[in-house]
Amino acid sequence: RIMNYLKALIENPVNDILFVGYQAKGTPGRDIQNYGPKGGYVELDEKRYSIGARVTSLGGYSAHAGREDLIRFINRIPDLPQQVRIVHGDADAKASLQNALENIAIERNSQMEVIIP
Repeated sequence: RIMNYLKALIENPVNDILFVGYQAKGTPGRDIQNYGPKGGYVELDEKRYSIGARVTSLGGYSAHAGREDLIRFINRIPDLPQQVRIVHGDADAKASLQNALENIAIERNSQMEVIIP
């Protein structure tokens, strides 16, 4: 599923790609990290995509952060993002995280939209 989002959004400069954790050599993630800031491209499913989106990498976070870690991460962002998409996890876990993030948005009077595609 994430590859479909990536292919649809990677070329648009209004989007951000945020990598949380390590991207292995030879993977599209590593290529995006390396070539995105240089205005490069990446091949996904044998098609070339220009990397127009901003690319940011955060070290020090596990790619498998738990619910509470993810909540703390979002809560520490000074200006909440406009949208968060929860694309990984069991249905109940995703719904619980969605509810928690929506509560953060309400508490901070933010219009942040939390989507489970």
